[in-house]
This record gives sequence, C-alpha cells and structure tokens, in this order.
Amino acid sequence: MKIFDTLQRRKIDFEPIEPGKVGIYVCGPTVYNLIHIGNARPMIVFDTFRRYLEYKGYDVNYVSNFTDVDDKIIKAANEAGVPSSEISEKYIAECKKDMSDLNVKPATVHPQATKEIDGMIKMIQTLIDNGHAYVAEDGTVYFAVGTDKGYGKLSHKDMNEMMSGLRDLKVSGEEQKKDPNDFVLWKPKKEGEPYWESPWCEGRPGWHIECSVMSQKYIGDTIDIHCGGEDLIFPHHENEIAQSECATGKPFCNYWMHNGFLKINNEKMSKSLGNFFTVRDITAQYDPMVLRLFILSAQYRTPLNFSKELMDQTKASYERILNCTDKLKELMGKAAALGMTEAENEGKAQAEQFIKDFEAAMDDDNNTANAETAVFELVRLANATTDESSSKEYIEYISGVIRTLCDGVLGVISERKTESLDTEIEELIAKRQAARKAKDFKTADAIRDQLNAMGIILEDTKDGVKWKKA
Repeated sequence: MKIFDTLQRRKIDFEPIEPGKVGIYVCGPTVYNLIHIGNARPMIVFDTFRRYLEYKGYDVNYVSNFTDVDDKIIKAANEAGVPSSEISEKYIAECKKDMSDLNVKPATVHPQATKEIDGMIKMIQTLIDNGHAYVAEDGTVYFAVGTDKGYGKLSHKDMNEMMSGLRDLKVSGEEQKKDPNDFVLWKPKKEGEPYWESPWCEGRPGWHIECSVMSQKYIGDTIDIHCGGEDLIFPHHENEIAQSECATGKPFCNYWMHNGFLKINNEKMSKSLGNFFTVRDITAQYDPMVLRLFILSAQYRTPLNFSKELMDQTKASYERILNCTDKLKELMGKAAALGMTEAENEGKAQAEQFIKDFEAAMDDDNNTANAETAVFELVRLANATTDESSSKEYIEYISGVIRTLCDGVLGVISERKTESLDTEIEELIAKRQAARKAKDFKTADAIRDQLNAMGIILEDTKDGVKWKKA
C-alpha cells in the first residue's frame, strides 16, 4: 500500500510502527453548529480508509476529536444565553447523528478538548521547562517558534509567509511576543468565557495544543497516520508537529494525509455567497448514501465540485446498485441449491479480477474513485450473468462480493431500506388494484398520478405491485 505523504510530497510505502496495528488521528469538527458538507468529506474519506485497513486485517485505533471550547462556541453560547458546554454537547450529538446517517463508523475514541485540560497543562509546562515556550506578563503562554529548527517542514512555507496564517496571532496582544511567528499555547480568560486554573493564569488552551495532547494520550508519542483537510496543514498541523516533537523529542507522525477542498458549483462554499450547505440540507433531498457515494467519486486529494447535476447523476448511479441487489435478493428466493455452472465459474473469475482492481485502487493512496469503478463493474457483471436459472451458490457469491466491497469498505449501503407505507398510501394502492381488476383504467391511472405526486413510484410486475420512493 502506498500513501501520499504531505510532508515528503510523494507516495511512499506504508509500514506501521507495530506490525498488524495502525494508529490514526483525524482532526474533528469544532462543534458550534451543524456540520457542513465540507466537514463531511474528511469524515467519509478517512472512514473509508480505515475500513479498508480493517478489510486488509489491520487492528485500527482510530481517534477523532471534538473541539468543544473555541471562540465560535463561546459566541454562540453568549448569544443564546447558555453555558458554552450546552452548545458543544448539543452539536456533538447532532454531529454523531449526521455521521451515523452517512454510515461513518464511530471512532475508537472521540476525545473532547475540555476533558483533556490537565494533559494540555502538563505538556505546556514541559515546553516551558525545556525552553520551547515562555510566559508573558498577563499569563499568556507562547510557543517559541525560533527554538524549533524544523518548523515549517510540513507546509514548506518560509517564516514570512507563515505570519499571515497564524490563527492566534493577536489573541493576547502581538506586542508580548518575542517573535511575531510565536503562537499561543494558553490564553487568559475574558469576561463571559469558560476558564480553567493553570500555573500561569485562569484561562483556556490555544487551539493547537489539544490535538498534540490527545493523539499522544490515545495513540502514543509517535502516531502512524494523521489525517485532516488541507486547510489544516498550516498553521494547525505545523504547530502540532512543533509542540509534540519539542515536548517528546520523538517524531510526531510518520504519514500525513490531507483531503482537498470541496467547492460548490466551482466556487468556494460561503454563507455570504448563499452556497453554504449543511449535511442536513443535502440529506433532506437525497439519501445519505448518495452523498457518501458522491464524496468518494473523486480521489481524496483532488478538489471536489458539488452541484445538483452531479448529485442527480450520483443518485442514478446509486439506484443501479440498489436495483442490482433487489434483483439478486429476488433471485435468491427462486434459485436452485446447485453448484456453479461453467459459465458461472467464468463469471466468478471476472469478479475476482474486479476485486483485484478494487484493492489495487485502494492500495494506491486510497483511490476511491477507481474503487467505485470496480464496484460498478461488479454490478454490471451481476446483472449480466444472473437470472432465474442461476445457482444459489453463484448468487450468494456475487452478492457477498458486492456487500463486502460496497457496504464493508466504501461504506455505501447496497440494500434498499425497508420502508413502510402509511395508511393513506396503502388505501390508495388497494383502490388502484381494485380499479384495475374492474377494468376502470381511468381511475387506476389517476391514482397512479396521485401517488407519483406524493413521491411514490409504482411498478407493475408479474409478482404484483412493487413501489419505491422517487
């Protein structure tokens, strides 16, 4: 397996620290509102990467945090007149619901910043003690960037470029810094903010320190893989490296994976442009699996353009998968318990090649786009090589392969959801059937049109009426 390592800027062979085990840290969201579809991209692509590692037999320790203390959370809490913890806990729950809808597996651990303050204080004190951090007069603690000779190695920026990107540059007054590139590890409290006791002042941690502490606690001093959006490369991940390596004296991370940006109709997603979409906005219009399939339709490092047209195309593609598994499920009930025929053995050999294609794609830096292509080849093969004469063994085999690769690795549920009709729709279908039986086709057609308007599509088959939502 090869991974494109952001630090080395090239694909390199993956070798875990401990054979058979992988520690992955993924930067999670700041929980002050519902997650948007830009947040969903790293959640989905790195969940899929985790699933593939597990498919390959690795024991994966997957850690993804929630940033639950932050200026945006505090602002939302003050506007609502509630404690900031109430805002963060509400949106952690909402985030977990969206993740579940998107079939994103829960992390091994979901640490929260506010529950790891003691560890942050300890690491900050270590950095002060070994000369990599200093305390300003008001109690602000800064990391001294000039003491880390390797600073900038991930982002490949020079020191002047770095100044413009620092998130914490003016938090406590730039004049206190020994160097304008230094960043905040601990900041004094302000009125209306949550705070914690520390040796330096009552306050709260800077943004970057939390991930250094949580990755160390839940994975170790050196982690196998660190993942996140490319917008986090600088300053967040650059600062994580500096803090962690200066505190432990060990390499912080062996592989860095960063996903590309998501755009809306080729423009940056922005509330001011009116093109800002939460996951809930999209899943109100499309099955969550359509969104997941769409996110995986591009290799994770490439930019991804979101549009209604592309989502509609993905919806049609997902319907191909569902129709195929519907067919296989129906044929399973009719299949004879016979061994595979010669033709079916040939079909199995073709399927095995598509499995190899799928694995080759995933081994090539998590290329889910090519992996999806292999799944659709399997769907095409299943449709072309199964009918009422097919053996149960072959149908079970081809169904199992689709479930393993589509559901298990890509995380795209391939079986149509079992849906129930409410009383009104049940009555309308029954009335339509009665009208057809009485040869009152005008009434039957009118009821079909009424059901269509309600989003219910009927299919008259030899086995009776089947339905699905539009």
